[in-house]
Amino acid sequence: MSQEALQSSVLVLNRGFVPVHMVTAQRAFCMLFKAAAEVVLIEDGHLELYNFQTWQQVSEFRKAHGPADEEAEWVSTVSYDIEVPRIIRLLLYSRYPGRRVSFNRRNIFARDENRCQYCGGKFPTDELSLDHVIPLSRGGLTTWGNVVCACTRCNKRKGGRTPDQAVMKLVRRPAQPKYNPLIWLKVRRKKYFSWKQFLDEAYWSVTLE
Repeated sequence: MSQEALQSSVLVLNRGFVPVHMVTAQRAFCMLFKAAAEVVLIEDGHLELYNFQTWQQVSEFRKAHGPADEEAEWVSTVSYDIEVPRIIRLLLYSRYPGRRVSFNRRNIFARDENRCQYCGGKFPTDELSLDHVIPLSRGGLTTWGNVVCACTRCNKRKGGRTPDQAVMKLVRRPAQPKYNPLIWLKVRRKKYFSWKQFLDEAYWSVTLE
């Protein structure tokens, strides 16, 4: 369980409690141990901050006396167990995230939620390809507004034609995300619900790298 838990995602805030990116739990523990960050925990509407040592103590108490949390993940060491934090805050970083979402394969898959934008089916990443809605041979561009996920069957059917020529319709019009689509996919999962308290409308206007 420890190795799997170490790959969980942790939301990282700057000093002003503004989200800046995600890291693995393993990376988060490194930052906590080096005193570069602190754990942010919100329970019953109260915000608490913990360094590595106090979080270790809180973890031991929560495991021994707290109500069982089926979403909690734990990392075991030789001498103690420690809970994986969901949110950490950087102690020396005050900058705000950039306003551009990187245009890459991973973010396109995340934006389209691994769904073929022609048939609407959901597929594993290795069964999807990227399709130019308006083919490059017809003047199409490699941009957010012209690249979508397509399953093998639909991509083969469409070929080098436009959707109208292939008599195919898009599930939705492709567009550049206003925020990091990976964050949105994560926050839908129950164990990451605590992130929502920091992902308000003000946050969505500042996109993550």
